[in-house]
Amino acid sequence: MNIRCEIRSDDEAIAEVNRLAFSGETEVKIIEAIRESEFYIPELALIAEINNLVVGHIILSYIHLIGDDTLQVLALAPLAVHPQFQKQGIGSELVKEALAKAENKQEALVIVLGHPNFYRRFGFEPSVNYGIASPFPVPQEVFMVKPLKNYQNNHRGKVVYPPAFSGSVD
Repeated sequence: MNIRCEIRSDDEAIAEVNRLAFSGETEVKIIEAIRESEFYIPELALIAEINNLVVGHIILSYIHLIGDDTLQVLALAPLAVHPQFQKQGIGSELVKEALAKAENKQEALVIVLGHPNFYRRFGFEPSVNYGIASPFPVPQEVFMVKPLKNYQNNHRGKVVYPPAFSGSVD
């Protein structure tokens, strides 16, 4: 398996992986909107490929944590693995690589809405442990944060997603 940054020629394969993984177009539209926004970070949009076939995709993009001040943080969404390649560690490798790249960029915090049993393995914890509120009503255990080395533990507030996410999290 090879993990690398996405390139424009990967777009359709990435869209297909997301369509199959999520049974629809919502995530495809979110990815397209992120790419067209100022919140897109090309080096944090990764694919996993096996024999030159795109089998997984992850994207981290900027969102805001608004409290006493506004802190730019990262959202991990979406993460997709082709159904025929799930349960083989591909998603885990994508998360590890994306987090390492975010750490290298000296980002502060990664936020995810997802399955606690999966994301806790990478150091994600409920956001309420850090005084960070979800912008939508979900169980506390599914809205999680992963502080990176550059995080100052005094940032509290509410997460605000950009318009690119309006199809899934508003």
